[in-house]
Amino acid sequence: MQEMSKQQYNEYVATLAEPSPLAKNMVWAFCVGGAICAGGEWLRQFFMGRGLEESMAGCAVSVCLVGVAALLTGLGLYNKLAKRAGAGTLVPITGFANAMVAPGIEFRSEGLVYGVAGKMFVVAGPVLVYGMAASTLYGIGYWLWMKMQAG
Repeated sequence: MQEMSKQQYNEYVATLAEPSPLAKNMVWAFCVGGAICAGGEWLRQFFMGRGLEESMAGCAVSVCLVGVAALLTGLGLYNKLAKRAGAGTLVPITGFANAMVAPGIEFRSEGLVYGVAGKMFVVAGPVLVYGMAASTLYGIGYWLWMKMQAG
C-alpha cells in the first residue's frame, strides 16, 4: 500500500466527492427555515386570537413546535426534511427537539431507562449544562454589578 501525502489525499477525495449545489442548498435552507418561523408566527397569532396573552402564546408556540419536531423525528420525517433543507431545519427550537429525540430513538433497543432516557440528553446535555452555567454566571455578575451601583 502506497502512502499518500495530504495533498494527494485531498485531490483523491475531490475526484470522488460530488460538488455541492451551494445556491440551491441556501434557497432550500432559507425557505424551510422561513416556513418554520412563519408557521410559528402563525401559531402565535392563532393563540393570541383565542385570548392568550403574548407571553403565554409564545409558550404555547414553543410547546407546539417542540411536539411537532419530536413527532416528525419519531416518524423518521424530520431527518428526510433535514437532508433536503440542511441548516433550515436547525431553527433553534425544532433543531433542539430533534437533537433530544433522535438519540433516544436510536438507542431504544437498549430499553426505556438505559436506551431512550439515558441517551436522550447525549447531544442536548452539554447545551443545557453550559447554557445553565453561563446564565448562572451572568446572573451572579449582574447581581454583583447592581450591588456595586447601589452601594
